[in-house]
Amino acid sequence: MRTVDPARHQARRRHIINAAAQLFAAKGFERTTTAEICKAAGMSAGNLFHYFPNKRAIFHAVFEDDAHDGATKAERLAAARTADDPWTALLDTVVLLAAPAMEPLVPALVMEAMIQAYRDPELEALLSSDNDEERSTITILLQNAAAAGQIDPALDPDDTAAWVMALIATLYTSTATDPSFSPADQLPTLRLILHRFLRPNPTPKPER
Repeated sequence: MRTVDPARHQARRRHIINAAAQLFAAKGFERTTTAEICKAAGMSAGNLFHYFPNKRAIFHAVFEDDAHDGATKAERLAAARTADDPWTALLDTVVLLAAPAMEPLVPALVMEAMIQAYRDPELEALLSSDNDEERSTITILLQNAAAAGQIDPALDPDDTAAWVMALIATLYTSTATDPSFSPADQLPTLRLILHRFLRPNPTPKPER
């Protein structure tokens, strides 16, 4: 029996995922055929199915977490939750979650995933789990920042986290639907919005 080289196997899977992701972003999941993925990846259908059982499995794999700077997103979120400076950690987390919107294919892929999740319970569960972890981290950071006097304590952490997540999501949807929208240019504005929305209101000076 031929021994499988794990590194080579993983590299081939990644090659297929990258080739398919470009097609999914440009054409959508339904209009992308397995034959087109095979052509883009430069392999036969038999070879492709050695790595993935079907097209949907490839689509799911596109949304798996990748290592980033030696640490997965989950590890970076876990580190943020215990940060000594929750306000800085919150802003860093927003940048972390917004960063993929700057990549050429990601916004369109995210939009397509949202469409497919309505008819794919497995994908919906995958995306929901990821979203829940992100929102939970932001909620914890808001709670910690309020306790440290860094944000307005009157804000409800759960409701505020939902709005922060909505602002991040807007970077993706706007990038996917508006060719003139630049997420990199808008990120400083997002940080400014968060600063003005979350920071404590100064105590009014008494009138003389």
